[in-house]
Amino acid sequence: MSNDIANIKKFLDHCSVEVTPGGSKKIEDFRTLLRPGTTVFVTFLPGSDFNDTVATVKRLAAEGMKPVPHFAARSIPNLKFFEENLKILQGEAKVEEALLIGGGVTNPVGDFSDSMQILRTDLFQKYGIKKLGVAGHPEGSPDIKPEEVTKALLAKNAYAKEHGIDMYITTQFIFEAEPVIEWDKRIRAEGNTLPIHIGIPGLATLKTLINHATACGVGPSMRVLTRQTGSIAKLLLSNGAKQPNKLVRDLANYQANDPQCGINQVHLYPLGGMTKSAKWLYAVLDGNFKLEDEEGFELSIEI
Repeated sequence: MSNDIANIKKFLDHCSVEVTPGGSKKIEDFRTLLRPGTTVFVTFLPGSDFNDTVATVKRLAAEGMKPVPHFAARSIPNLKFFEENLKILQGEAKVEEALLIGGGVTNPVGDFSDSMQILRTDLFQKYGIKKLGVAGHPEGSPDIKPEEVTKALLAKNAYAKEHGIDMYITTQFIFEAEPVIEWDKRIRAEGNTLPIHIGIPGLATLKTLINHATACGVGPSMRVLTRQTGSIAKLLLSNGAKQPNKLVRDLANYQANDPQCGINQVHLYPLGGMTKSAKWLYAVLDGNFKLEDEEGFELSIEI
């Protein structure tokens, strides 16, 4: 049992979180919620203005966080736009890490239709990006056939190896450990060697989820959410604000007991519930929890 406690704390160590530019406007100062140096991903939602992403990244850096901007290939209008914004982010916020995704739009708004086209520009390396996340799909992708997902993942593995870039996989949030474990083993057998940052849901109630969607812009939010209908349905059926304790304990023990486990980090999606999600995370990291047979573990303090 004591091993389980150590496994859980180790599993959540270096956990990253995510914020939207709209959601960030409701946070007066990130230093009141997050510890110094926390890695914070900043979204670039379909139909949004990338200038808002840039402004949020600069603010996070000024407040002592480590910002990671999203780049959505199908929402980037052209090469000049991509390069200019990379130059700004590196020059003004000293960004060294980014997340590259295809992006949740059916038709590309510009010159790029997939993330490999962005990778092959080699501009990330030119502008000081030393670490790069790419998308992973434990439950499949609504936009790409399974065989194409595999092909794309292996292409990214090959690119990372050839160019010596520190690349990892980031997934959307999930609810059960077993399908993720099966997915990890399957892509490993197919040739994946990139480490996985697994997404888990934060403590969002229905009210905070609606407010989150409104802050992001209802149109862009709905396009993103409808691409993960199953996950959103599970989130709402869980009655909101449910702690992902059993999921974390199961995955932590998988990481500790399987030397081939590809999952090495957690990415937390607050979904508008940043305050409670951050309090939950730090309560666990500080050891303020006790193990439970049914639910994985239970916090020993109020949040």
